[in-house]
Amino acid sequence: MGAGVVKSGGGGGRRGRRRGGRAQPMAEINITPFVDVMLVLLIIFMVAAPLLTVGVPVELPKTAANALPSENEEPLTVTIDASGVVMIQTTEVARDDLVNRLRAIATERSDDRVFLRADGAVPYETVAQVMGALNAGGFSSIGLVTDIGGPALDGSGR
Repeated sequence: MGAGVVKSGGGGGRRGRRRGGRAQPMAEINITPFVDVMLVLLIIFMVAAPLLTVGVPVELPKTAANALPSENEEPLTVTIDASGVVMIQTTEVARDDLVNRLRAIATERSDDRVFLRADGAVPYETVAQVMGALNAGGFSSIGLVTDIGGPALDGSGR
């Protein structure tokens, strides 16, 4: 994979040959296999990256808010889908059992932040009830997840 051997000299005569008959190492490195491996890895990561997101499909409302800074610990995500079903990460949870599950999770985590994803069609009352359950479960820092590109409501018309 690295260096090859180049023989110096031309035809069959003695004039162009070196003494001792040794072959000289080639000073060029063949990087073609390295580039091939890097391109394959790039394609693998490009295909795998979109699959690493939380897989509960909801239609998030659009706002002009900036994204929250990320931390080292994976954030806890609570999702409310369009039919009102509550999920912690990707596991469906009954509303009666939500506070108990959240308390159990809160004892194992060092961070009290939680991201709440709610479908835009879910009534505000349902979102407020789940936020109350999150607070009762030990999570005091609740971030509402939205999509970007919504109206700014500052008169700019975006």
